[in-house]
Amino acid sequence: MSDFNYWEFLAGLGIFLLGMGQMEGALKELAGKSFRNLLQKFTNKPWKGILVGTGITAILQSSSLVTLMVLAFLGAGILNLHHAMGVILGANLGTTITAWIVATFGFKISIAAISFPFIGFGSLMTVFFAQRTILRNLGLFMLGFGFLFFGIELMKGSIEEIANQVAIERFREVSLIVFLIIGILLTALIQSSSATLVILLSAINAQVIGLEQAAAATIGANIGTTITVVLGALAGTPDKKRLALLHSLFNVISGLLVFIFLHQIMDWILSQEIGKDPLIDLVLFNTFLNLFGILLFYPFLRPLEKWLKHRFVEETQAVTSYIQNVDIEIPEVAIKALEKELDQLYQKTRLYIKLNLGLEKPDHKDSFWSKVLGKPFEQIGLYNNMKAIEDEITAYHLKLQASSIKEEEAKQLTSIMLSLRLMIFAAKDFKDISHNLAELQNASRNLPKNFLKKVQRISTEVLQNIEQINQNTNTVLEVPQWLSGLESMADQLIEETYEEARTHKTDVPFSTLTNVTKEFLRGLYNLGAAVLHRQHPINEVIDQETLAKAPPKD
Repeated sequence: MSDFNYWEFLAGLGIFLLGMGQMEGALKELAGKSFRNLLQKFTNKPWKGILVGTGITAILQSSSLVTLMVLAFLGAGILNLHHAMGVILGANLGTTITAWIVATFGFKISIAAISFPFIGFGSLMTVFFAQRTILRNLGLFMLGFGFLFFGIELMKGSIEEIANQVAIERFREVSLIVFLIIGILLTALIQSSSATLVILLSAINAQVIGLEQAAAATIGANIGTTITVVLGALAGTPDKKRLALLHSLFNVISGLLVFIFLHQIMDWILSQEIGKDPLIDLVLFNTFLNLFGILLFYPFLRPLEKWLKHRFVEETQAVTSYIQNVDIEIPEVAIKALEKELDQLYQKTRLYIKLNLGLEKPDHKDSFWSKVLGKPFEQIGLYNNMKAIEDEITAYHLKLQASSIKEEEAKQLTSIMLSLRLMIFAAKDFKDISHNLAELQNASRNLPKNFLKKVQRISTEVLQNIEQINQNTNTVLEVPQWLSGLESMADQLIEETYEEARTHKTDVPFSTLTNVTKEFLRGLYNLGAAVLHRQHPINEVIDQETLAKAPPKD
């Protein structure tokens, strides 16, 4: 074993994983939004979820990436548990495509020579088209594809050295359970079942291990890949933990059942017409393993969902701070508590707007998966918290409204609810353009950079003006000039942007700039109107006509 080139094997494994990462990142950028839309529209039935999960994983070439993305969408409320379950099952089947590609082409031809053009063209496209998002990501995909196969070539060559030095008969005496455990540990270590399978295919190709031993290790690889998902769900919501549990049960139960009948299954595969090539036999076994799991679990998804709903049950904690401790039998105190809740919601709305605009940074650095998914968890969590506050305030308001309250108290209550609604509207306006604002912050051209600076400057000034109204309860009820001028400011900003475009290029579409202009100014107006409602109780939604006619607060 002294001639075994450990460094060549390690380099091959590292380049393979790097290639996988490059392909995943590029395809995520090219199809990430489409993936999200697919999940939302076409996963209402478990069988649809399985098909979507299989297809997307076949494209992204990583069941772990797809599963972690599904976990993130589940935590953000984009998906519910019922929709996500089918996707998880399909992701396991979709990841077998990588093994089919490797077994079909990776060991039949000199793939090192083929990988060089992909690495060359991919690198050049990445460098020369750095400002063109689509071409740059296509270059990254080609680069990753080339790295993937070059890494396979290095691993294959280094493992073949073992075949010349090791007595294969020794491995035949080793229990299949040992290979099962090796598959689990190796996959948990390198965090990629595809990489483990490539190593096993290389070992079979070099005749270092037998087919049944590789099959046992493949089962271990399927079980080991659950570690990534479990780690991704540990600090998550109950639904994320439930989905991670389903993923673990799926791989462990189906894997152990197949392991029990491993000899019979391999005999059946070898008896088939296709069962003449050990490499194809292994990937066929891997496909059978995941397909068997789907067929085993599919009829029980409904009962499983009900069972999972009773797992990781957390005692619901109120998100509001004051109204939970105030009885509605004392309307005066109840309204004061609502006003305090509204004050807190106002501060959260301001923070949410600033986070989206890049005017304020989160308290902690975004994690790797936050960046992969393109939307900071901080903002998603804050918005969901605000919506939860809205729900609790609304429920409390309905109870209070049904009690015996005076006319003045009813007027105050109506004003509070109108202010609440407008604050949520303001947050939603910015939520709708959060991806556009992120695109502007990542832009490289001067035009979108200058546009973002204008948006940030205007927003800073308007937020300061809103804060002055919030602190001054004696302000006469009228539309401030800076607030009433926001609508005309939108037209002016769009006109200035088009004028600047005559001499500057942009890497952000004009439709994006126009949409941001309208939505961010509407959001600021809604927040300003919410504060006016908060300070001056009236019964209509504030607009320029009703606000001008409204009497000042006593």
